[in-house]
Amino acid sequence: MNSLKKAIKYLFVSLFCLLILAIAYLWLTFSSPFLYNPPENLPPIDENTTYSVFVYGTLTKPWVRWLVMGRAGESEPSALVGFRKDKLNIKTGPKMVTKGEVIKVNADELRALDRYERLGVRYERIELLLQDGKSVWVYRLVEPHE
Repeated sequence: MNSLKKAIKYLFVSLFCLLILAIAYLWLTFSSPFLYNPPENLPPIDENTTYSVFVYGTLTKPWVRWLVMGRAGESEPSALVGFRKDKLNIKTGPKMVTKGEVIKVNADELRALDRYERLGVRYERIELLLQDGKSVWVYRLVEPHE
């Protein structure tokens, strides 16, 4: 009986430690100012503007947006013409269409998205036109320098 109590106690302690590690990882990845220093040459963000962002990958999931920005927000289905989804990226291609969603974000939320996408390090944020002609920000992988 004593060994069963010890095993249960060990199990709960192990699960608690795993939970703490998972929370720490999520915080470090989505919210932490550590491990990411934005480059100097990023476009300025106006505090009083609402931005439209086209998302086509993990950010189409409301729970990911909630972890990254602190809210899931509303999204509208949309399409980006002239691009095809290629794993974690979009690439140009004739007669291609990438389906995704448009989310509206404020300045702080755009900074949070920039941090999540590691803007200037892993992704770049570019302005493109959607199928309906609206202008949006889109994240795509930074091309490696040759």
